[in-house]
Amino acid sequence: MSIRIVLVVALLLQPGWSPAADFKPKLPAGLQEDAAQIPDDNPITPEKVALGKKFFWDTRWSASGTVACVSCHRPEHGWSDSRRFSTDFAGRPTPRHAPTIVNRLFSDQQHWSGLRPSLEEQAGKDVNKTDEKVMQQLGTIPAYRAEFRAVFGRDFDPEGVAQAIAAYVRTILSADSPYDRFQAGDRSAMSLSAQRGLRLFEGKAMCSRCHAGFNFTGEGYRNIGVGMSGKNPDLGRYTVTGDDPDRGAFKTPTLRDVARRGPYMHDGSETTLDDVVAYYDRGGVKNPWLSSDMKPLGLTAQERADVVEFMKALTGRIDPEVSRPPDLPK
Repeated sequence: MSIRIVLVVALLLQPGWSPAADFKPKLPAGLQEDAAQIPDDNPITPEKVALGKKFFWDTRWSASGTVACVSCHRPEHGWSDSRRFSTDFAGRPTPRHAPTIVNRLFSDQQHWSGLRPSLEEQAGKDVNKTDEKVMQQLGTIPAYRAEFRAVFGRDFDPEGVAQAIAAYVRTILSADSPYDRFQAGDRSAMSLSAQRGLRLFEGKAMCSRCHAGFNFTGEGYRNIGVGMSGKNPDLGRYTVTGDDPDRGAFKTPTLRDVARRGPYMHDGSETTLDDVVAYYDRGGVKNPWLSSDMKPLGLTAQERADVVEFMKALTGRIDPEVSRPPDLPK
């Protein structure tokens, strides 16, 4: 897919912005503009994002009529799910915990397994499961028809719904955290415990081998042993690729806003960040495909606590405009 680096997303963070305004876009502190990934055929505009936000929050396009994207991606919960297992758009429980959608601007493949190659594909698969419902319930609403035509220049269709949702999701950003302010020179932005945790994160605890870069993820897939002791374990990435080394491998999630969004892991099996660090300290669950980076760490109780404090320092500022529920058309 041809990708164009587009910074218009940052405009959505500026109150009162309009296309005619003379504004030079800039992403929040800690994020890298040149890492943004936006398809050429779905550029971001404020009008498209506003429309996508409504679809994201509107339950009327789901198969059950009771579930929306926001049902499993709660802004007050780090854009993830407070339940261990999330539901699908028919309202049925799934075997996985919904991953956060924070900073998806910087990714292509979606889902724990990388099942969807883009945000458009992710939203589109859900929309296309209910094409008829979309057209019947949303496409007959005059306000949606008018807004859709203004954005896309055509009649209401599922493809546009998916593109609008993807555009909105790319504005869900986390940055300007205590860590970012610390890195910018404010030495008081992080506690001494968090500073020790940063050194451990990059050293003895080996966290940065996978949770790398400004977004604290390499967007790769690793088997860390979660769920592998079960009788029929979820094989994750293997279900997409069919490659034996991918058995039990799941995407490394961003750690930005991680303190807001427990439970953790693809199956929600770890309740707190303390539990997560303890799991890594034990070296995970041994299995034939366990990542070579997974091994007992030998952390002390204080060191485990310091790593947790550092991860808490990755909590960014919440943009009220992006997270505020929209007014939905009747």
